[in-house]
Amino acid sequence: MILSLLIFLPLLGALLVALLPESQTTWFRRIALVITAAEVGLAGMAYAAFDTSASGYQLLQQANWITLPLGRLGIASIDYLVGVDGMSLPLVVLSAVVMLVGVVSSWTMTHRTKAYYSLYLLLTGTVMGCFVALDFFLFFLFFEFMLLPMYFLIGLWGGPRREYASIKFFLYTLLGSLLILLVMIGLYLSVMDPISTALAAGFITDPANATDDVIRMIQSHLQSGQINPALVVHTFDMRYLADGGNYLPDAFLNPAAEPVILGLPARMLAFWAVFIGFAIKLPIVPVHTWLPDAHVEAPTPVSVVLAGVLLKIGGYGFLRIVWNFFPDGAAEYAHTLAVLGTVSIVYGGLVALAQNDLKKMIAYSSVSHMGFVLLGIASLTAEGVNGAVYQMVSHGVLSAMLFLLTGVLYDRTHDRRIDSYRGLMKPMPQYATLTAVAFFGSLGLPGFSGFVGELFTLMGSFQSEWLPGWLTAVAATGILLAAAYFLWTLQRMFFGPFWFRHDPTTLIGTSDLTDLTAREKLMLIPLGALALVLGLFPNLIFNLTGTTVGQWVVKFAVE
Repeated sequence: MILSLLIFLPLLGALLVALLPESQTTWFRRIALVITAAEVGLAGMAYAAFDTSASGYQLLQQANWITLPLGRLGIASIDYLVGVDGMSLPLVVLSAVVMLVGVVSSWTMTHRTKAYYSLYLLLTGTVMGCFVALDFFLFFLFFEFMLLPMYFLIGLWGGPRREYASIKFFLYTLLGSLLILLVMIGLYLSVMDPISTALAAGFITDPANATDDVIRMIQSHLQSGQINPALVVHTFDMRYLADGGNYLPDAFLNPAAEPVILGLPARMLAFWAVFIGFAIKLPIVPVHTWLPDAHVEAPTPVSVVLAGVLLKIGGYGFLRIVWNFFPDGAAEYAHTLAVLGTVSIVYGGLVALAQNDLKKMIAYSSVSHMGFVLLGIASLTAEGVNGAVYQMVSHGVLSAMLFLLTGVLYDRTHDRRIDSYRGLMKPMPQYATLTAVAFFGSLGLPGFSGFVGELFTLMGSFQSEWLPGWLTAVAATGILLAAAYFLWTLQRMFFGPFWFRHDPTTLIGTSDLTDLTAREKLMLIPLGALALVLGLFPNLIFNLTGTTVGQWVVKFAVE
């Protein structure tokens, strides 16, 4: 029940907060804190229970949700199916940690607290659902429902241009969702559930009798047309969608059928549609423009969650859905995808270097760092994919820390401009130290998690038989650019004589630039320590991902 509790405990918390009287502000915070702390405990239990030597899905829970006979169209089947493997569990643990940090960051929230914490807990449950759902329909419900709380969290508690940013975020993500929905329907109509079909056709009477031989027999009968179409059970089960033997012989997305639409094979068109859907979420250039606006206008806790967790759903979607269901498309366009990742790395770094808004600089650095994720996955090597998952975890920790640090300064002066500060090391030494930790970790200094993720993605890219060596060399310049914009910002803001741009029309003065409070240290120090621990002991992640990724790469190579 661990995975179900990860989903439904925050949803129940959101309902409880919504039912409490508006005046119970303290209880809203306490409920959110207790539930997100419990999420960290549950994620830790899942981590401890995970068998690192096994490559399949673990902690599985399955229950029949919808079964609907459709006559000659077969039988519709949708299950409540959750589970984790080595690629999803690290992101579950990351999500639990970041969501807890976000609650602590929200402690000073005083405006519409009941609605805020209800939406925040609702977002927590849907995020967890995305990472553990193994039924495509269930995944899509969580993926789509995430839009609602994020739209309101930005639109109601954001900055001056919050309406514009929230609508832009909603429309971009909705476009991606529609593309994913179309492909999901096409896959559903093209694939059968071999075990349920064997039961419906009378080949077996108990699912426990569905051996590998039985499944191969059902697949053979399906291809030869020996199964009554009315008894074919269609499914959204991701385990069956990834198996080419389960495709109906005349299905629209059958790899062997190859119908052509707009000059492209249907499967390649579907591949690009679902790729764009998740590329918007990651995001990848040129569908990234919603991200800087959303970050700049979002309140600090929402920026923390957006960068730390929500972007990772795009990378996870590449692994679990795009590459897993369309390995032919991934191989066909590996070079193109790697070029897109490299463009994101370099473009994001160059634009970050030109920024004067600290929050916008960090947002564009996220575009650059997520480019490494795409590059690693596109390499189709064990090193590259392991590095991509590691990079997502590392970026989740460090980007959360960076946005918290930006929020600390903004809370004191209401100014995010880099050129508004000088010599902050003197009045805020603890803040300056933790900022340096976050900057050096993000630019890939050895000893921090950022170095390990980027190193393995570049290693995978360099030795990939699908990619040219020069592409890795160009991508590596992203590390140089990161060093440039982070170190330049550090030099301008923290070194030299103390000065900051004072607005005489406000009451903000030098005395307001106080160092970190106990609550701020409680958020920042554990994140900095975690980035260091992951950098020194990368097997904390690689022990989870290694076996799963090894099987994933072999399966891809076979196909």
